[in-house]
Amino acid sequence: MRLVQLQHPVEGRRLAVVEEPFLRLVQTFPSLFHAANQTIQSSRPLQELITADLSQTTLDYDAVYGGQSEWKLLPAADHPMEAGRCHVSGTGLTHMKSAANRDAMHQSGGAAAAAPVTDSMKIYQWGAEGGRPAEGAIGVQPEWFYKGNGSILRAHGEALDVPEFGDDGGEEPEVAGIYLIGPDGQPYRIGFVTGNEFSDHEMERKNYLYLAPAKLRTCSIGPEIVLDETFANLTGTVRVQRGDTTVWSHAINTGEANMVHSLTNLEYHHFKYPLHRRAGDLHVHFFGADAFSFGDGVTLADGDMMEVQWNEMGRPLRNPIKIISTPPALFTVKKI
Repeated sequence: MRLVQLQHPVEGRRLAVVEEPFLRLVQTFPSLFHAANQTIQSSRPLQELITADLSQTTLDYDAVYGGQSEWKLLPAADHPMEAGRCHVSGTGLTHMKSAANRDAMHQSGGAAAAAPVTDSMKIYQWGAEGGRPAEGAIGVQPEWFYKGNGSILRAHGEALDVPEFGDDGGEEPEVAGIYLIGPDGQPYRIGFVTGNEFSDHEMERKNYLYLAPAKLRTCSIGPEIVLDETFANLTGTVRVQRGDTTVWSHAINTGEANMVHSLTNLEYHHFKYPLHRRAGDLHVHFFGADAFSFGDGVTLADGDMMEVQWNEMGRPLRNPIKIISTPPALFTVKKI
């Protein structure tokens, strides 16, 4: 089952099931958050809950997806009441290609063959050696990063911004897990979404200690959340279009078959922190990418369209890049 979240200027928020080429509105639940909360409280499977609550109203998915409808797509998951209680984070160096790209960024002097192993490659190698522990055991922890709260989430079709203080912006085609924390602090995985984790690779290339500010950017998820995907082996394509021209395209692979960490290990190391198990919080957690245009020397221009498509995850996620050209202004803090 695949779901989308929608907003209408009169009818407000709604949840809908994808029934290609239509969207069927859900009657009771205005958001994924509300439906997931109800399934935790009732112990009734989410798909069963949704199926029993379908309305007779359908929408033309093409019109909604293409922006020709009053109904607008929202991020596939969010906290509808309080954006600050949606935590957006991720796990890096989980795929060989991402580790190789990061390694190339941080080699000094360009002498890759003679240079020592970088810290990035060390973390990747630790994952290769200990990221898939035996059942019941704890494996090595992955790299972890913070993206922001729910205010940075963008929907399909919305622009991803390079702020005036940024050095660049580039797509990172990923899958993210969506989680809700139950009343007793138990994390529940709702499903998986297509994601563009969008980062500032030029800033990161200056020094890997700039990874944290390089990640503080808008990002997108959607248009659909898949409730029954196993995250075993996902394949797809990422591309950058400039007008009618595709300036870069690459096959992408993710899922446990293509990663050095098991999903269980990644989830453990995120939710082992009590801070990440606060009842009622929603989590969007990215699982890493294995291809991005920056690694192939492509620089994105204002208006370029980034597209991420996972064959098993419904329609592609498309977002234009918006480069804010206003010179940065000094921001000052006032003393009270």
